Amino acid sequence: MQKVSNSAPAGPVLWEEIVPGGAHWSGVMRRGTALRFTDLEGGANVAALFWNFEEKNERYNMPDTLKAQRTAFLTRGHCGFSDMGRVLFSIVEDTAGWHDTVCGVMDDVLMNQHFGTKRFQEHRNAMQRSGKEGLLKEMGRWGLEKRDLHANVNLFSKVIADIEGNLVFVAGKPAGTFTDLRFDMDVLLAISTCPHPLDPNSAYEPKPVRLSAWRAGIAPADDYCRNFRGENQRAFENTARYFAD
Repeated sequence: MQKVSNSAPAGPVLWEEIVPGGAHWSGVMRRGTALRFTDLEGGANVAALFWNFEEKNERYNMPDTLKAQRTAFLTRGHCGFSDMGRVLFSIVEDTAGWHDTVCGVMDDVLMNQHFGTKRFQEHRNAMQRSGKEGLLKEMGRWGLEKRDLHANVNLFSKVIADIEGNLVFVAGKPAGTFTDLRFDMDVLLAISTCPHPLDPNSAYEPKPVRLSAWRAGIAPADDYCRNFRGENQRAFENTARYFAD
């Protein structure tokens, strides 16, 4: 079980919002702001997508992110690379210790196979939503569509490979687990709080998260994430040139 810290965000909170379990949200996070995701009840999953807000053809690139940082998952010190070799976000604090990058998002077919069908016509607000449906709805608000759906990060979800190579979901994160993302570009962020596609829970019980935003500033020369890898330093240099710092 991961250790939970009670530390507060590193600056005055600009705004907070609770995203219920099974819901979706999107917004623009400006360069130099940060966002804390807090798992309020334990067991949350946040499927997250990232684009350059000014030029949405530039987006989070999972293969480059993993290859450059020699990892299969994300935690403190890691950055999210764009397909232009720039830094979209950095993980500046993290009590979860592991965020899945390879399992994607649950679609309607898998959701109905796993949980059965619960439609709005019969169940109203207790209906079930898939992560893919929620992300596509948020993307539509910004003029994006299905072809713009790319590999996502599953915040708070840990997935390992067993001895036979099967991917296995690891549950057990306590309430209060949090992750802080600093945004190093102007980023369009879309999230869904629906269950992870490998979560073995047979009941549809998605958990809420709290979003807390503050101004973190531009990463300084001695920034932990900037210096975590040589590749990170080069990506930060590319980002600085883009903004003519």
